[in-house]
Amino acid sequence: MTHQSQRLRGNPAFPRKPRPSAVFPPSHRGKNIVPLVALAWSPRQTLCTCDHSKAVLKATLIIQKWYRGYKARLRARQQYALTIFQSIEYADEQSQMQLSSFFSYMLENYADICKEDSELVHRFLASQQCVKDRQKYVEFISVPDSYSGPRIQFPLSAVDIEYLLKGFMRQEILHARFVIEMLFETKKVLQQMPNFTHIETSLFEDITICGDLHGNLNDLLVIFYKNGLPSESNSYIFNGDFVDRGQNSMEVLMLLFANFLVYPNKVHLNRGNHEDFMMNMRYGFTKEILNKYKVYGRRILEMLEDVYAWLPIGTIIDNEILVVHGGISESTDLDLLHRIERHKMKSVLIPPLEVNKDHTTELDESKSSVSTTTSEKSTSEPLLKYEWEQVIDILWSDPKSKNGCYPNTCRGGGCYFGPDITTKILSKYQLKMLIRSHECKPEGYEICHDGKVVTIFSASNYYEEGSNRGAYIQMCSGMPPRFFQYQTTWTTLLKPLRQRVNTMEINAFRMLKERIISRKTDLTHAFQLQDHRKSGKLSLGQWAFCMESVLGLNLPWRTLSLRLVNKDKDGNVDYMSSFQDIHIKNPVKEVQSTIIETLYRYRYDLEILFNIIDSDHSGLISREEFRDTWKLFSSHYDVPVDDYQVDELVNTMDLNKDGSIDFNEFLKAFYVVHKYETLKRDTHLAKDKGELPSGSV
Repeated sequence: MTHQSQRLRGNPAFPRKPRPSAVFPPSHRGKNIVPLVALAWSPRQTLCTCDHSKAVLKATLIIQKWYRGYKARLRARQQYALTIFQSIEYADEQSQMQLSSFFSYMLENYADICKEDSELVHRFLASQQCVKDRQKYVEFISVPDSYSGPRIQFPLSAVDIEYLLKGFMRQEILHARFVIEMLFETKKVLQQMPNFTHIETSLFEDITICGDLHGNLNDLLVIFYKNGLPSESNSYIFNGDFVDRGQNSMEVLMLLFANFLVYPNKVHLNRGNHEDFMMNMRYGFTKEILNKYKVYGRRILEMLEDVYAWLPIGTIIDNEILVVHGGISESTDLDLLHRIERHKMKSVLIPPLEVNKDHTTELDESKSSVSTTTSEKSTSEPLLKYEWEQVIDILWSDPKSKNGCYPNTCRGGGCYFGPDITTKILSKYQLKMLIRSHECKPEGYEICHDGKVVTIFSASNYYEEGSNRGAYIQMCSGMPPRFFQYQTTWTTLLKPLRQRVNTMEINAFRMLKERIISRKTDLTHAFQLQDHRKSGKLSLGQWAFCMESVLGLNLPWRTLSLRLVNKDKDGNVDYMSSFQDIHIKNPVKEVQSTIIETLYRYRYDLEILFNIIDSDHSGLISREEFRDTWKLFSSHYDVPVDDYQVDELVNTMDLNKDGSIDFNEFLKAFYVVHKYETLKRDTHLAKDKGELPSGSV
């Protein structure tokens, strides 16, 4: 029995405390009123208590005000870090899109190039060939008894999806035979589908719309856990960008394709701008495949190129809601997009060929020599230029608050479309809403253009752990969309906001400084043009102008200057301090710093070009192939490098003098050294070895 129950029962061991005496004013005695309890403290004590309460309240308000300001400053720093990440991401995509103009330049100058090296162009054109022979790919691939990963049987069933889920959660790799069979089966079903999938909702069945996943398996598993696996009563739309950047793009793709094959009327896959073999070369999926499938990786890549081209480019819900990956433009023609032969769009970086009549016969002969489908007219003929541009707009465009339609200069592809363009296109086709993805949003989604445009992004922690939430949408007939947010996290779960923001900020400025050092020569020249007194200093405005004019990142340079440069007491910037803690590691001492900067700046573009030339994915190309490709590249990009420097570079790259260049390893040799990080790492090593006393750092 508890003390309280004993006291209530009148236990003498727990006597009741005497109640305070009640005071009744003489005029109210005998009346049925609540007595006033006689207080045991004086008026002075009451005043002291009131003063104390006021002091506590004042202190509380001061603390709250300080904390709100502190949190607001952290949020501002977080927003600046996200702005840096996004600006650099878009600049990389802009560089990627510029490769398409290089390919156009290369093909326009086809005749001249062929005279020097016809095989070089053949390899570029061979990347567009289709794969049709299933036996060639599958029959010689056996699954050994020692294989312990998931085993699946075709046609697939829900049981096979369960096997895949369990295997991938145990970090097992699906065997190459099953991957290739999955790709063949997926392509076979996709070929029967229209360019736009038309679906209907009901009051009794929702449809879930997911945005970019970018190879993040944990996000996909969280969606399935929270929202349920796809089934006959649980429909999904996955709105593109399934792969790249994340470490599990293959697992994400296989789960999506498996669910699509089991529930082809309930799982709908739209093409994104990263469902593109050229994008995969730059953003990681190609490397992931070649690392996981060292023997059959090339076959998988060839099949993927074909499957991508057959993915639908959009979905229309209830004839009211348009779902596409990127957006629209003022010239978007949905009727044309319904009729276009989408499988001809192998890559946004390979634009329609526009060659001179004198070169047409040569080009056709070359294509026929590398193509396996010349008997099919529809496959051999490319898209028309305006058809290609229509697809680019659908995959690459972004909404803006400003009216009008103008080029998407940040990404280099597609356009920016304003509220007036949204209203115009939706009204033209009797639609009510546009749902798109393509942009990372801090909360996982964003609503704009008076509620007519919704952006949904499902990859949480996209730039850095803790940088953003993921989200998905549930749609039901006649109901507004419902948004569900989540964030998968491991290392930052218990960290306070300050530490999470610090981590984001450090990595954001690290990327920004690498971008700055890659343009050191151009920036120095711009600074010196503004420095009329040759003092080594500029005003903050002049420095910010130079940074933006050279880098073109559209960043708040005045604010960021606190972390990038040194200033004197008058606020003038020591502009050479922009490069004070960073330099590019130069593996070729004989080559000028200008070409080193150029190689570092264009390393990803060069890697893509050399991977295309390297048709067997051995990582080796001949010295002549490198020299010819570099000359083409430098002439198109107007890179001022003389032949002597190129020859010196080629001689250095051919390490064992066998006439072949391992360009992947060579490009990795160009990396940025951050002096502060190097110093910190060396200090920790010395401390571990006992060379420094504890606390001496």
